Amino acid sequence: MRMILLTLASAMMAAPVLAADPVTLKATLAGSADTDADGTGAATVTVDTTKNEVCYKLTVSGIDPATMAHIHKGAAGASGPVVVPFDPPTNGSSEGCKPVTAEVSAAIATNPGDYYVNVHNAAFPKGAIRGQLGK
Repeated sequence: MRMILLTLASAMMAAPVLAADPVTLKATLAGSADTDADGTGAATVTVDTTKNEVCYKLTVSGIDPATMAHIHKGAAGASGPVVVPFDPPTNGSSEGCKPVTAEVSAAIATNPGDYYVNVHNAAFPKGAIRGQLGK
């Protein structure tokens, strides 16, 4: 009986960790962080580790129409692979939600500074503006 109670108590203590609240992150996007010095933007990203979903709102200005936008894995100043694709803000803004793996949602929520938002356009196919995620 004592073992059952200990097991139940352990499970109850772990439950809040598994059902974590969504984490809202922000990124200030700038051309100076990438290649288009005139470009600016902002991203609000909500990571839900229960639903394994990343929702975003992205606004940009001072750049030619966007062709792609993503979250990449990579520290400030480093390039890395795409981990979450966004709909490009072709008219200056976009928003939506994208499914991700449990590993990706946990990693972004736990270490947001290891990830950045990058917006690309025809003039700057490797990225026009970018910003690191942070709380």
